[in-house]
Amino acid sequence: MAVSKDMSYQAVMARKNEIMKRAVGIDYSVFETGRIAFDYERMMRETGYSLQEIQNIQSSVGVGNTPLIELKNLTKLVRKLAPKGKGARIFIKDEACNPSGSFKDRRASVSVYHAEKLGFKGVVAATSGNYGAAVASQAAMRNLKAIIVQECYDSRKIGQPEILEKQRKCECLGAETIQLSVGPELFYMFLRVLEETGYFNASLYSPFGIAGVETLGYEIAMQCREKIGKDPDVVIATHAGGGNVTGTARGLRKAGALDTKVYGASVDLSGLHMASDHDFNRKSFTTGHTGFGIPFATWPDRSDVPRSAARPLRYLDRYFTVKQGEVFYITEALAQLEGIERGPAGNTSLTAAFALAMEMDEDQVIVVQETEYTGVGKHHLSQLSFARKNGIDIRFGNPDEEVAGKNIILPEHPGLIKAREVDLNKLRRSYIKNCIEINKVESLTKEDIEFLAQDTKTDDDFVIEALKELGVKIE
Repeated sequence: MAVSKDMSYQAVMARKNEIMKRAVGIDYSVFETGRIAFDYERMMRETGYSLQEIQNIQSSVGVGNTPLIELKNLTKLVRKLAPKGKGARIFIKDEACNPSGSFKDRRASVSVYHAEKLGFKGVVAATSGNYGAAVASQAAMRNLKAIIVQECYDSRKIGQPEILEKQRKCECLGAETIQLSVGPELFYMFLRVLEETGYFNASLYSPFGIAGVETLGYEIAMQCREKIGKDPDVVIATHAGGGNVTGTARGLRKAGALDTKVYGASVDLSGLHMASDHDFNRKSFTTGHTGFGIPFATWPDRSDVPRSAARPLRYLDRYFTVKQGEVFYITEALAQLEGIERGPAGNTSLTAAFALAMEMDEDQVIVVQETEYTGVGKHHLSQLSFARKNGIDIRFGNPDEEVAGKNIILPEHPGLIKAREVDLNKLRRSYIKNCIEINKVESLTKEDIEFLAQDTKTDDDFVIEALKELGVKIE
């Protein structure tokens, strides 16, 4: 008689590495080369797919080759506000043209293809965002089952309009959804489903998912060369878990766009706790905010695989935050000035691009790396109405006075929109500190130091200085 497994929280969490190894098909331990170090590039190479092969996989399911659109009217507005000679040209990569309506189709396409290739009968993803719809869409195309585990509600069973829309979209595309209230049970339930079904873990953070985004960066470089005869000066991506930044930057490098700067942007939700039942519905953005952007930058391996392939600090040149009210303003400006209605996640980076373009020269080009589909739940008026119902004060004024969870301040003039720079060195030091504390090491080798320098886009001297402050010995 078969012995049933202990399905308690503690027992399932204790089996997580075993479950993950079987569900993703990767033995991450073979890439570990030091106390902290691991061979990141080897891990990425051993996805087994070249850029050309990924392009072929994606084109076979209608993913990629999305248009690059110049926002001429927004650029004109920027130049009215900017000093003479300033006002960069703004372009967007319209990822809403992908099958499920976001760039996440690129990530899902490779993961689901790989699952089918390995003979899995279905795929599982833990997400309340666009990725769930992308996995559901790709699974439907390949006749695989899909289960999406989502945080949808607070303890009152109330969910945000955007999350509920994504839930409905997953179900419309044929996926089974498991809907949870906010809290620590998401990862536990995800592991249970993987173990009980034997399905493939279509993780956002596996090498397959990140490699799928490389085509986005590659396309941006090639399209810019075709349209304007040069590489973009800046590509700006909405930053949450880090895969967006990582895959795009890697694709730009593969295209030879080595001088293009890569910036990240997140909505400032500082002061709100993402796993708090009280705070869950007091934010108007479900992704692309500092509640994901900061933690995933300072500890990428918090994700659902042992070694996250999304390593944003390896690639970010600068990182900015914008306010909720500013994003809502730009969302409406994009619709009314350009005739393009798009959802809030991509408009986060567009908001930062609008502010940054005022500081850049007229002959420079800034590309907003993605847009996403919009709909009733994603529409800014739905979000503002929901915020008002939850006691958030909404008014026009100076966005600098906005306090997340208390008010949303729409700028009374577009010149008030800002891109507020985050100190990357502070994040880098936090990352190094987390590496030491989580791995419980007291000394590091030269190999570890070199890895940390690569993972923070710094040098050995920066890492050594940070380690000295932490009292860590260097062998």
